[in-house]
Amino acid sequence: MPTPRETILTALHARLSALPATALRGEVLPERVPADGLLILRDGEPGEPEVTLSPLAYHYQHRAEIEAVVQGTNRDATFDTLAAGIGTALAADRTLGGLCDWVEAEAPRPIDLPVEGAASLKAAVIPVVLHYSTADPLA
Repeated sequence: MPTPRETILTALHARLSALPATALRGEVLPERVPADGLLILRDGEPGEPEVTLSPLAYHYQHRAEIEAVVQGTNRDATFDTLAAGIGTALAADRTLGGLCDWVEAEAPRPIDLPVEGAASLKAAVIPVVLHYSTADPLA
């Protein structure tokens, strides 16, 4: 049986997979970026939890990361559409079907990356904070 953390990350990946961009989880950047863009979900850091007693609960503000990458001549508009799509997908259900207390993305800091012999990449890491509680830090 998967842990709450894994269940939440799987639900987040499923939410990203509904977007037109290709969504991967924990993969390396492929040689080719699809025309609609590429999203790579990284598990990130759960951080130090706040702990409450009676009942014992660990409250996390887990920082996952979405690497968003686009390529092509119209990369600024494509990146903007992709980032807005991520925001819309997360805002549609801030609890990922009741798995989290709250899900919120932070603003990206896009950069342009030159590629020898090809169109430049526009990429950014989009931090996503997942607020959730669990009865055991390893469960």
